[in-house]
Amino acid sequence: MQLKKTSKIYIAGHRGMVGSAVLNEFSSKGYSNIILKTSAELDLRNQQAVCDFIATEKPELIIIAAARVGGILANNEFPWQFIYDNLMIEANLINAAHENDVQNLIFLGSSCIYPKMAPQPLKEEYLLTGSLEPTNEWYAIAKITGIKLCQALNKQFERNYISMMPTNLYGPRDNFDFKTSHVLPAMIRKFHEAKINGHKPVQLWGSGSPMREFLHVQDLAESVSFIAEFNGELNYDLINAGTGKDLTIKSLAETIQQIVGHEGAIEWDASKPDGTPRKLMSVDRINQLGWKAKINLDIGIKDTYNWFLNNLNEFKQVEIN
Repeated sequence: MQLKKTSKIYIAGHRGMVGSAVLNEFSSKGYSNIILKTSAELDLRNQQAVCDFIATEKPELIIIAAARVGGILANNEFPWQFIYDNLMIEANLINAAHENDVQNLIFLGSSCIYPKMAPQPLKEEYLLTGSLEPTNEWYAIAKITGIKLCQALNKQFERNYISMMPTNLYGPRDNFDFKTSHVLPAMIRKFHEAKINGHKPVQLWGSGSPMREFLHVQDLAESVSFIAEFNGELNYDLINAGTGKDLTIKSLAETIQQIVGHEGAIEWDASKPDGTPRKLMSVDRINQLGWKAKINLDIGIKDTYNWFLNNLNEFKQVEIN
């Protein structure tokens, strides 16, 4: 992509964890023509509104960080919202980009697009080679559709639309709501509230045996700017972003417990679903292009916990039973 510091860039979803990190990354690099809209100002599910906005602004690059996201519980309880909202957001933006001759677009997805029992690590070519994990298939199907929309336009109209699939993300501005959060921020909050309630036991879902990989959102933001600024021949329109390292959920819980300073017991509820047994991303493509993750997991969790502590007024404290 031939970007200049004055190139007009539209970041969709700039108030979320991912979008805000991407915004900070591009701003820190001196990009001065970034356009933003809140969801109240622009409903990305409204096709006409999105088309009108892109037609008026004519950005040179669109970064799609807007999405409805959540963990196992949220995906199970709100399947309609997860598939409909995400389909509409991505389809409207990708279509508007094409209709208005926007040459460059980066679509951010998720590692859940890959089959539940795919070989590890998860390579980009494993897409659509098997069944999805049922607990998040609604979100996964929407994101797979976004990838295919980009690939169809690249094939038929020679667009330069890149889909980037990050592994499990965490960091400042994460979602710490127990009903809709992912595993890492939920653990941070659970251990913290158990600590302030007298170091009471913490109950966690599943067996603790699944393996997961975690990427700090700042690393993801840097990978997005790396791809946006890449001047060589990419040869790929689907690229994973991760660390290439994973650990068990049990090890993650013990690490977070130590960082938070919780001294109580951990109780595992094996009646609750574990989800996919393992989700380790192959990062060969992006590593070969020249990008690697930098932030150590322990340091990243400390950074995230500090952000949580500095924003406690946003979270209602609960009594741990």
